[in-house]
Amino acid sequence: MHKHFVMASIGEEIKQKKFSSEYSKLMINVLYTSSWLTTLQNGVFKDHKITPQQFNSLRILRGQYPEAASVNLLKDRMIDKMSNVSRIVDKLKAKDLVTRNPCKHDRRQVDVKITDKGLKLLEVIDVELLKWEDNLHGLSVDEASTVNNLLDKWRG
Repeated sequence: MHKHFVMASIGEEIKQKKFSSEYSKLMINVLYTSSWLTTLQNGVFKDHKITPQQFNSLRILRGQYPEAASVNLLKDRMIDKMSNVSRIVDKLKAKDLVTRNPCKHDRRQVDVKITDKGLKLLEVIDVELLKWEDNLHGLSVDEASTVNNLLDKWRG
């Protein structure tokens, strides 16, 4: 189940009246907001006994489906670059959400493929995440687009 949260300004949230600069305030605000979003998402994933990194892996594999993906492809596309992808794949395999087979073209690689069970789980989570996204509707679609563009520019 999702909850609506009312957020105050970053200064009010962390009880800090002054920041050394607007850039410092921005960095703290982005980190704080990231943690807030992660907490909200984790509630959805916890209900399905998966982690955000496992969810991210399943989404990548769904994007590759019906083809398999290598562990390196997963590593390259993960949001959390510090993820231990081999361990994540092992955990997903134990839950029958993926298969793992030796690569036919390169014995050093492993082909990972999402299972029907994994695809069905993502369908359920997709519906729940659409409800969860209600928490983001404090912004208009245009404002969300502007924030996306600004974050892309900032990382650029």
